[in-house]
Amino acid sequence: MRKEKKATTYDEQIALLRKHGAVIVDEAFCKEKLAQLNYYRFTAYFLPFRKGDGTYFPGTSFHRVYRIYEFDRKLRGLLFSAIEEIEIFLRSKTAYFHAHKYGPHGYLNPNNFSSFYEVDKFHENIAREIKNSSKAPFVKHHIEYYDGKFPVWAIVELFTFGMLSRFYANMTTSDKKELAKTLYATTPKNVVSWLRCTTDLRNVCAHYGRLYYYIFPAIPAGFDIPAAAKRRLWGALLALRGLYPDRDKWNYDFMPGIEALFETYHGDIDLYHIAFPEDWRVQLRK
Repeated sequence: MRKEKKATTYDEQIALLRKHGAVIVDEAFCKEKLAQLNYYRFTAYFLPFRKGDGTYFPGTSFHRVYRIYEFDRKLRGLLFSAIEEIEIFLRSKTAYFHAHKYGPHGYLNPNNFSSFYEVDKFHENIAREIKNSSKAPFVKHHIEYYDGKFPVWAIVELFTFGMLSRFYANMTTSDKKELAKTLYATTPKNVVSWLRCTTDLRNVCAHYGRLYYYIFPAIPAGFDIPAAAKRRLWGALLALRGLYPDRDKWNYDFMPGIEALFETYHGDIDLYHIAFPEDWRVQLRK
């Protein structure tokens, strides 16, 4: 077991950064940002500049790393907005499809899903979300007037993105094929993969995590991209594009914001760190 670390002051944190090779010109600015952001959180953004011995490459400046942090923060906001569009769209389409094929409460019948469906776990997740949202008016309404029985078009409003992803993955093969073809003109394998990748992306964004130089757990299917890019931000963004429901809105609303952000921070970020190709603007348009 390693010896437990002790708490450090802001001055000691600045000294540590300099010891590792960080260039700090404005100590007051550095101290201000460390106080706002937390040393442990912020130093993760030095990872692309760290050598094998733990020191930083020559010329690694605190100011540049802070600019990368700001790029990352603003990027999370843009991506989370796009994920919201996907989540609401899929809730609506999934509920409509399931209600008209199996009835308002058909989602509670395990026979309407594949053999891999973990019915008990799904019901536990539903019960948890109902409890967590017990003060919401529509939840109170269904508990009071319908004995806690929610039709599928109501219960999907309580689904997390992860639950929505698993709901689709647990559908019968024929149901998955129909939705994949109707909504995205693709295969169920691709949709399952894109949902998993976007769930991971959403979790990072929702918890204010780091996207820059981050390695994602899932690999997006259906894209011809280098192996090194599959678990980086580029792969996750392709999955997001695949699920986004409105082509024009993606091209003329989402893309300009992304392009403007990259332009603002082009002198600080490195496309290699997020596995973006040089022609990413062309490839990312739908």
